[in-house]
Amino acid sequence: RDRNGMTVGQVCDWYLEEAEAERLLGRRHKPIAKSTLALDRSRIEQHVRPLLGNRSIQKLTIADLERFQADVKEGKTSKDRKGRGGVATGGAGVAGRTIGMLHTIFEQAARWRIIEGNPARGVRKISVDVKRDRRLSVDELKRFTTALEEHKATSPVAVAAINLILLSGFRRMEALGLKWDWVDRGGSCVRFPDTKTGPQVRPIGSAALTLIAAQPKRKGCAYVFPGDFSDGHFVGMPRVLQRICVTAGIEGVTPHTLRHTFASMAGELGFSELTICALLGHAPRGVTQRYIHIDDATKLAANQVSKAIEVMTGCA
Repeated sequence: RDRNGMTVGQVCDWYLEEAEAERLLGRRHKPIAKSTLALDRSRIEQHVRPLLGNRSIQKLTIADLERFQADVKEGKTSKDRKGRGGVATGGAGVAGRTIGMLHTIFEQAARWRIIEGNPARGVRKISVDVKRDRRLSVDELKRFTTALEEHKATSPVAVAAINLILLSGFRRMEALGLKWDWVDRGGSCVRFPDTKTGPQVRPIGSAALTLIAAQPKRKGCAYVFPGDFSDGHFVGMPRVLQRICVTAGIEGVTPHTLRHTFASMAGELGFSELTICALLGHAPRGVTQRYIHIDDATKLAANQVSKAIEVMTGCA
């Protein structure tokens, strides 16, 4: 009776509680990453609760869930910008990821017999046909770097974080969430306690290390790129990046574009796919890649790629 009477909101509450206590396992049969859980909580509060929170799990149908997906895509759960944390909008990507999250939550709950079954089984998830292979050309890279310099005076923290992504290939939140005690200058690496694919030691070149060392430390703040008004990390990168791109006269640039530019440069320098995967922190896809460690070869690769980008942009 309890299972049949549960609402979507109650199942989500159960999931968040169990996941935060690390009792639920995610990818690679490990506890769900804190970063993933933070995204899940955001999607639940922003999209799921307003539209489905009070709905009975027992009465939830595939039609209800696909209608929910369409509503999120159309922006029915978007909100006005408040503060400096950005704005939640709709779109196919957001809708597809949210319905995928719900499928995972319901599947976990069904496995634990919290609910009778997964009502999301059979839901057709929106296909987002977007190839994230955009990279900056040589000319765009030079214009982008010039624009970075122009915005340094007004947005020094954001500019430095953006530049670090370009010189290291870090993911956006890996750069913004970087803490001082993770940086190992002697080992030419950053020791991430947690990433999208788990704890990692990531090699970085001298240009990236020099950029990090040049950042002023704020007393009481553990982050290399601190927020404007708190002890947390900086959060306004997308807006600054957009202004920089307008100045540079280029379009379609995201933090992932900078990461892909770094990877493309590594490929052009002749480094193998396995080495590039190690530089980017991709999850191992086979037995061979498990033997790729942070050795002199990968450190050399990271250094050469960041140096080549510096030279190409005229900043060396």
